[in-house]
Amino acid sequence: MDITFLLNGESVTLQHPEPTATLLDWLRDTRGLTGTKEGCNEGDCGACTVMVTDGDGARPFNACILFLPQLHGKAVRTVEGISGPDGSLHPVQRAMIDHHGSQCGFCTPGFVVSMATAHLNAETDYDDALAGNLCRCTGYAPIIRAAQSAAGHPAPDWMRDDLPFSGSEISSGGLGLAERGADSPPAPFHAPETADDLAELYARHAGATLVAGATDVGLWVTKQMRDPGEVIFLGRCADLQGIEETAAGLRIGAGVTMDRVLRAVQTRHPSYAQMLRRYGSVQVRAAATIGGNIANGSPIGDNPPPLIALGATLHLRFRDTRRELPLEEFFLDYGKQDRHPGEFVEAVTIPVQADRLRVYKLSKRFDQDISAVCGAFNIAVSDGVVQSARIAFGGMAGIPKRASAVEAALTGQPWNEDGVAATWDAWEDDFAPLSDMRASASYRLTTARNMLSRFLLEDLGAETDVRRVSP
Repeated sequence: MDITFLLNGESVTLQHPEPTATLLDWLRDTRGLTGTKEGCNEGDCGACTVMVTDGDGARPFNACILFLPQLHGKAVRTVEGISGPDGSLHPVQRAMIDHHGSQCGFCTPGFVVSMATAHLNAETDYDDALAGNLCRCTGYAPIIRAAQSAAGHPAPDWMRDDLPFSGSEISSGGLGLAERGADSPPAPFHAPETADDLAELYARHAGATLVAGATDVGLWVTKQMRDPGEVIFLGRCADLQGIEETAAGLRIGAGVTMDRVLRAVQTRHPSYAQMLRRYGSVQVRAAATIGGNIANGSPIGDNPPPLIALGATLHLRFRDTRRELPLEEFFLDYGKQDRHPGEFVEAVTIPVQADRLRVYKLSKRFDQDISAVCGAFNIAVSDGVVQSARIAFGGMAGIPKRASAVEAALTGQPWNEDGVAATWDAWEDDFAPLSDMRASASYRLTTARNMLSRFLLEDLGAETDVRRVSP
């Protein structure tokens, strides 16, 4: 299968590329575009950031965990394409020079691409836009000053060449530069165009690896040196990427990226959205999908706990057979989910409800870090008494798990410190967490209890976010 995309404005067709060849390796080793750097090779440091434009606009991506077949029909700009065709500097490049934003320079290309993408999109929350780019030399102050300085200048014309982008800008029939893959036959991969095609294909190839954003599978390749074998890419299934209001609630297709999920829940459940802001970098949220995050079954995934607390329903499909189940029932045991061979996650539905959700993510660093504990609380109170509670955690068990005993102990209690204290012994009935490099078992239990106390204090009007408290 051939793929075609734009690279710095040039149409490129790759004939039968290796399905798990990364954009980073191809840029450096094949195209000689060495401005894109290899740092962590796991999507954490941002040194390999490129700009990818498609129907959703321009967004930064980590090239190290972006497989070549994911680029079909898209436009890619590397740091070399941020400068003008005549070599003139982009405003962020000039500002980085003027404000001394670079020392060793290794991270600088990634910063420049992230800054140029934010500049193009008129985004000025640089704490968010640059959270996925790490610098060990300069410190962030001169880089932030450079971004702020560049914001006063218009985006250069050449940065708008890829916008709006529908794929029609690519030469039909692959009339650009064509490159053939390796001489040895590449591993098979598929890229169905619809969910119906996917359902039939996956039923016949149940052992294949499904790849949506590759933020997890990418690390299988780059860190574990695993061969995922036959691969089915889901990115072309537009009917898995919809968000719609239904009688049952907000239905989110499995292929919806986490940046779009964040926007969809921003007004309904702002605490959930605030957690998603820390879920990963801009680069990760642009690639990761809600279906992939659920289907990989990670016990430390931050997304399932709030969805479970909200009473979300999971939609699964095998060929034309569909079934639904409460999300918490999907997770059976560590590494084991209620998903049959050839069955895939099609969507998740969040029921319409008044917002009583609070989500707390505890990690060693604020941005883009794996949680030690992630707790989600959906507690209904009337006349000072807890009427119902749905509480779920990640990092407290081998699966994302409801705190059923705590919920039972809390329901019917007064919504005050005495009512919260009444749940104390129930926590150990629900959870026996492990000790690991992120936290000890006792620390996890203590902080989980404290999160419930935090919800109470916030609900009573106390300020609990130390990042907002004035010194």
